Amino acid sequence: MKMSPTTQKFILHWGEMGTRWGVNRTVAQIHALLYLAQGPLTADDIVDALGVARSNVSNSLKELQSWKLVRVTHVLGDRRDHFVALQDVWEIFRVIVEERKRREIDPTLTVLRECAIEGTQDQELDPAVLARMQTTLEFVDMLSTTFEAYKHLSPQTLQRMLKMGGKAARFLGKDKKASS
Repeated sequence: MKMSPTTQKFILHWGEMGTRWGVNRTVAQIHALLYLAQGPLTADDIVDALGVARSNVSNSLKELQSWKLVRVTHVLGDRRDHFVALQDVWEIFRVIVEERKRREIDPTLTVLRECAIEGTQDQELDPAVLARMQTTLEFVDMLSTTFEAYKHLSPQTLQRMLKMGGKAARFLGKDKKASS
């Protein structure tokens, strides 16, 4: 698979961006390659395009499948697995946020709830520390609840909300200035 310099730049940057978000560079690069590809690619196509080890490609594809960003498909007359990535940037964003919530926020909420309950009976726990734990629980719970309310909105509605964001922030900022 021949890639243009711009495609190469995009894939390399996607890998860099992935590492900043805690994602393995090769996983992110494979995701970018599949996202930009004009059709399904085999693992061998990916090895050839990116010049990475076959085992690394296999592990990375499993990771991308576990994130629900890539799926296996088949091509008539070819027994090999082919891979395709989600193509809608809004769907990619929703899936990533949902998976991060499931993997990171939900377990954190569980522990924060346990700490809030246990903290009320912990005689050695300073009340100010318990209050900070409870404030953290309320904050993370609010983020989680907000995501659950928003995750089913259409991309068009989300776009309108994001475009409104600056106006809403300025409006709410005026309210803050008036109350201080």
